[in-house]
Amino acid sequence: MSVGKVNLAEKLSLFDEHWSPKIVGELNEQHVKLVKFLGEFVWHHHDEEDELFLVVKGRFRMEFRDRSVEVEEGEFIVVPRGIEHRPVAEEEAHVMLFEPASTLNTGNVTSELTAAELDRI
Repeated sequence: MSVGKVNLAEKLSLFDEHWSPKIVGELNEQHVKLVKFLGEFVWHHHDEEDELFLVVKGRFRMEFRDRSVEVEEGEFIVVPRGIEHRPVAEEEAHVMLFEPASTLNTGNVTSELTAAELDRI
């Protein structure tokens, strides 16, 4: 296995689509993914996986059924397994995700935003 660094800006420049996570690294059966948010995602939860969302650029709002949390550039939020949530971005946000390799982006919901097979960049 080779050791190399990843330039986030370079990787983010390789795609334009929203809500389509790209795998940029792996560690301990976890995927490191980059994704661009814009608009509203679907309400969903993950039965088995916790998720970490780190804002690389911009900001987004993580909505829960009882509250919302604004996540700014340089901040992250961990959503525990089983908690229903929906990310919303009024303007494009660039986000890094850390989650188990088994994590489906739409969790318990299947929609047009479900990405079953992720590209590696």
